[in-house]
Amino acid sequence: MANDMTADIRAEAKTPQKLYGSTRAYGGPLRYVQGPGVLKDIGRYAATLADQAVLLMDGFVQDTYGDGLSASLGAAGVGVTALRFGGESTDTEVARCVEAARAAGAGVVIGVGGGKTLDTAKLTARDVGARIMTVPTIASTDSPTSAIGVIYTEDGVYVRVEQSPRNPDVVLVDSEVILKAPVRFLAAGMGDALSTWVEARSNFESRSRNYVAGGYAPSIAGAQIARACHDTLMRDGVAAFHAAKAGCLTQAVENIIEANTLLSGLGFENCGVSAAHGVHDALTVLEPTHSFMHGEKVAFGIVCLLVLENRDPGEVREAVTFCDAIGLPVTLSQLGLADVTDADLMRVGEAAMDPASVIHSVPVPLDAQKIAHAIRAADVIARSITGR
Repeated sequence: MANDMTADIRAEAKTPQKLYGSTRAYGGPLRYVQGPGVLKDIGRYAATLADQAVLLMDGFVQDTYGDGLSASLGAAGVGVTALRFGGESTDTEVARCVEAARAAGAGVVIGVGGGKTLDTAKLTARDVGARIMTVPTIASTDSPTSAIGVIYTEDGVYVRVEQSPRNPDVVLVDSEVILKAPVRFLAAGMGDALSTWVEARSNFESRSRNYVAGGYAPSIAGAQIARACHDTLMRDGVAAFHAAKAGCLTQAVENIIEANTLLSGLGFENCGVSAAHGVHDALTVLEPTHSFMHGEKVAFGIVCLLVLENRDPGEVREAVTFCDAIGLPVTLSQLGLADVTDADLMRVGEAAMDPASVIHSVPVPLDAQKIAHAIRAADVIARSITGR
């Protein structure tokens, strides 16, 4: 039954069947809680979902917060089976966690850590029919609020996206914990979040379905959230980057944590993604990019998207300048690809043209060479803007 519910939301090519009709839909988590110190309340929120939990944690998280998390859950009457995340959201890792959750009789799966940990937790909960709770400890991706999970190979190469029938029941975001992470994570989250509006626009113009269940037309609410994500980044992003770097939890930092996590998560799920993520996924065929974070590669993908769609030069300058100000890569050399060949970029273009790629949501005709040329042109344009 779990396999019947599994739907690769990227499995549809750009076909007439992908165009949405008049039915619109909005999806999101049941509850989102953000603030300093809320991690200690994990037991209170979990107890409303089930009395047996699997607690899937990143290694660092387990070593740093594991005892406290287990104690909070235990005090709230929730039995705990603690699991250490294997490091990559693979089919094998999901299967391992599913086996443990079934053995424990878990009614809720709680993922604590980065995006891959949370994706694995969501897919595990789906396969055992459990409730879902996500607790991000970094604000680097918009995974925590969505109903989808990304599967990679053991080497970190993108494989596919899978969908759950429900969004997380609770998303718990402790801003003090987020602040303790290196500022690079917050910046990477802003790179991912910056794609939200420009990719939403691609989907509006191509009339592509959103990612709610089987895909529907976007709602006004979803579109406005995507736009609010962009506006929040432009207003508070640079200030939040510097405040977080100094270890200061300001209102700007709280706003950016929300933009990276909630606004971006709701925006992409309810509106869709396109070439910024399509380029990201395809870049994983080049080994030097594996050491870069998701949002860092998406940041460069945004410039490629704007070039592909021939957007106003002012938009390109705004995106490049913003990313450069917070240390996000906007050139090939900054992604470890200073010596990339045209043949390499054609490999990326060919990977991006896979029928299941989200790049097909852009409202312009595509082929592998156009994508390769857009990547090369994006690099040249970004270097002209940054002077690097």
